[in-house]
Amino acid sequence: MPPNISIIFKDALQSLLNSVYPVKCGGCGKSGGALCNDCIDSFQRIDENTSCPICGRGMGIRSVCGECIKDERGFIEGRYGFFYEKNLREAIHAFKFHGRKDVGRALTNLLSEKIKGLSSTVDLIIPIPVTEKRLKERGFNPSFIISQVISEIIKKPVLPTVLIKGKETLDQSRLDREERLRNIKGAFSVKDGERIKGKRVLIVDDLFTTGATAREASYTLKKRGIDRLYFFALARAMT
Repeated sequence: MPPNISIIFKDALQSLLNSVYPVKCGGCGKSGGALCNDCIDSFQRIDENTSCPICGRGMGIRSVCGECIKDERGFIEGRYGFFYEKNLREAIHAFKFHGRKDVGRALTNLLSEKIKGLSSTVDLIIPIPVTEKRLKERGFNPSFIISQVISEIIKKPVLPTVLIKGKETLDQSRLDREERLRNIKGAFSVKDGERIKGKRVLIVDDLFTTGATAREASYTLKKRGIDRLYFFALARAMT
């Protein structure tokens, strides 16, 4: 079955299941919707006024952290939604690993006010890609789903085929910092680089941990003459 037909079939099947079985909260499993009010209230949002403007690390004040001063990230500013913990972690797992695109969209829409601030900052949106193999297995790219919602909010185009991931990598969440850097090295390439030359680009991912993936993607894109590079992640690790 061709990949696009497979994805359409999976979406149709999910819609059918949702019509037969009550939709459950991605965070706690309670029936009633993609995210229940109790879970939404429990999600710890990242305050840009008290965190590093590049990596989102909690600082007490808005100030660049020591790690970002020491080790350049590749992008000039980052926007982060929630801390990756408790029910928020469960919601992202439901989104990424159990096909709950409705949960991913709901999480992103919760950040609409933060996202609106990007409308005058960026020209286009590029999701962190997955390999063809992973796309066929999962049926979708979580970063693309997030990018679609951001695009709807700020009215900027998504370019999902410019940044390509050709290298199969291990799950970054299972690796330490040095292993993550080695794992992701050389994973990305750019197709049709003229489309991004001179543009202000927003890279989008679902989760920021050590920043290894964001860094590798950033440096890959910067080689193609973009103007400025920004980063957005739905969630950030606590440390």
